[in-house]
Amino acid sequence: MKNQHLRQLLLLNLATLFISTSGALGKFIDMPTPVIVWWRCSLATIFLFIYCKYKKTDLKLKSKRDYTTFIISSLFLGAHWITYFYSLKLSNVAIGMLSLFTFPIITAILEPLFIKVKFDPIHIILGLMVLTGIYILAPEFSLESDQVKGILLGVLSATFYAIRTLLLKQHVSKYNGTMLMFYQVFILTLVLVPVLLFMDSSGIQSQYPFVILLALLTTAIGHTMFVSSLKYFKVSTASIIGSMQPIFGIIIAYFFLEEIPTWNTFFGGLLILGTVVIESLRSKKDATP
Repeated sequence: MKNQHLRQLLLLNLATLFISTSGALGKFIDMPTPVIVWWRCSLATIFLFIYCKYKKTDLKLKSKRDYTTFIISSLFLGAHWITYFYSLKLSNVAIGMLSLFTFPIITAILEPLFIKVKFDPIHIILGLMVLTGIYILAPEFSLESDQVKGILLGVLSATFYAIRTLLLKQHVSKYNGTMLMFYQVFILTLVLVPVLLFMDSSGIQSQYPFVILLALLTTAIGHTMFVSSLKYFKVSTASIIGSMQPIFGIIIAYFFLEEIPTWNTFFGGLLILGTVVIESLRSKKDATP
């Protein structure tokens, strides 16, 4: 029993590490951002379809009403990825990933608008802590600064991700997590086809090894492992471990992109991640999808 727990804990940490590669890969891949996202989605669709068939996962939707939610949530996921990658390219991996990790608090604040839950005043305090962390991240708060633009796009990306998560929350109990991810990337693959007509995608010839890593390691394997881990851990536990993503991402960027975080990044990042840990620890939701 103890060995099983350690094995699942290792797999959860490994999933977190795999997902963390999105920062360095998104910054490194030299193609227009929408094109990167299209390749990420199209390849991930193939990988996830093969995996679903191998696992004999049912891909049928149980209700026609679910189509609307699937499509809208997929559009928010696409907006999240595009703004996130723009954030990485304008700033750096540390700022992009830390800005994105405002999403747990944004989710908690927006949740009463989507689900019948009572708003908790503590989220105002946590939100102010996050805003303080974002302010510390910015060397100078000027809209002409690329770093500030990167931070704002990171927070916008976090908002899109929060809305996408809240829209999908009603389906988690009805559908397999891998199946949900498959439909998300499949819909985005179709929606983003026009970007190939207007943007230069010739860079794929030299970038395809890194795009495959992004689609397979980060998206298909990383997200699938993370979703699977929720069968063994509480959502709060997975969230706390998941907050290691920016830390892993910063370390990866240091070794592969030679990006060195500033002290502002450390202090602002600690404040943002601190709110994530506080919210995760105080969460009493033990139910898992």
